[in-house]
Amino acid sequence: MQLIKPGINIDFIGKRKIAFSLSALMLLISIGSLLVHKGPRYGIDFAGGTLVQVKFTAPVNIDHIEDGLAKMGMTASSIQQFGHTDDNEYLIRTDVTTSAMEGLSETIETQLKESTGVPVEIRRVEMVGPQVGKDLREKALFAMFYALLFITVYISGRFELKWAKSGVVAAVLMAAVYLLSIFDVSVPFLMLAALIVSLVIFWFFEFKYAMGAIVALIHDVTITVGLFSIFGKEFTLPIVAALLTIIGYSLNDTIIVFDRIRENLRKYHRESMATILNKSVNETLSRTILTSMTTLVVVLALFVLGGGIIHDFSFALLIGILVGTYSSVYVASPILLAWQARRK
Repeated sequence: MQLIKPGINIDFIGKRKIAFSLSALMLLISIGSLLVHKGPRYGIDFAGGTLVQVKFTAPVNIDHIEDGLAKMGMTASSIQQFGHTDDNEYLIRTDVTTSAMEGLSETIETQLKESTGVPVEIRRVEMVGPQVGKDLREKALFAMFYALLFITVYISGRFELKWAKSGVVAAVLMAAVYLLSIFDVSVPFLMLAALIVSLVIFWFFEFKYAMGAIVALIHDVTITVGLFSIFGKEFTLPIVAALLTIIGYSLNDTIIVFDRIRENLRKYHRESMATILNKSVNETLSRTILTSMTTLVVVLALFVLGGGIIHDFSFALLIGILVGTYSSVYVASPILLAWQARRK
């Protein structure tokens, strides 16, 4: 199936300055929101605490819920409605943790029933200690950083045949990060520094395809996390899974474009780099749009009909697919043009 007719010639590369300006604006807003809010709004998985999902048989006053929790010593940091208004379901989040898991559900049920005067059902109780939350947060950062390094090796090996060089660079970076993490260095700052050093090394060793892909992936992840911060959505373990999925999706889209660029560089070696990039993006445009549209239909169905449990997960995928498709065309490919300018 061909959505785009053969021979179409949209000047994507000619609009790269507008695209770069738009990307820079989105990145600034995302990073600014993260700085203002001091990072994303971590869920129970990462911040530690207790999460209780309750369902009442009739509408209740949130103040009455807080009174019932206060009698238990569980000062609620937030109480929000969950699902539709008619469901009368609430998510209760508190920083307080307790080791007395046995009988906790029954105690909460009794106290909330007394304070609200409405029968209540405890749907779930989740509890994570602060140290466990910190460990999970650090492991999530390591997982994404190592994923980017393995992607570098694959891209450099496949498109530039630099398997050995990229493998050694990735191994050294992984070893350095691991050793520094042992000495109690702050993991978020360590990851940021390692990411900057990695990009400098990629530029020095001329991993141009890998650098184009990695910059596009950083672009996608940063904007997705930034939107979570802007909308006040919780950052949990399922969101990390969604980010890794976005990385895989965006990378696949970028590889398709890069593969066509490599073919056209051999076929049209007398043409300018800008012309070859434009031709390659246009030739893969039909496949890119069809893949994005079919994936978006599924994710949109999950977002609308999937319920509250996977709402944030599907939201992350929705944003990631849109931004990932954009970055494959307007971020990853034009970086190759920057390399040609550097050589000149």
